[in-house]
Amino acid sequence: MTKEKTTPDQENKQGSSRFSHLIVYNDNVNTFDHVIDTLIKICDHNPEQAEQCTMIIHHKGKCVVKSGDVEILKEMCRKILERNIIAKVE
Repeated sequence: MTKEKTTPDQENKQGSSRFSHLIVYNDNVNTFDHVIDTLIKICDHNPEQAEQCTMIIHHKGKCVVKSGDVEILKEMCRKILERNIIAKVE
């Protein structure tokens, strides 16, 4: 039996608990501008990316706005929650 070789980057994407997704959820409280501004300031989105994510959130109910290291995403999530926007890291 041989083990498949993977790069560290592949390991992160294929099951490491360190690789996660930051998800933002729709609500009936926050304005588009507030969510867009939040994604720009906290997730380092450019205006177009923030607007596209906000539209997905509005129409689909949620959107993965960032993927990466779980510890970095947890800090971003904390800041988003402080702005009264529903988010979680999965």
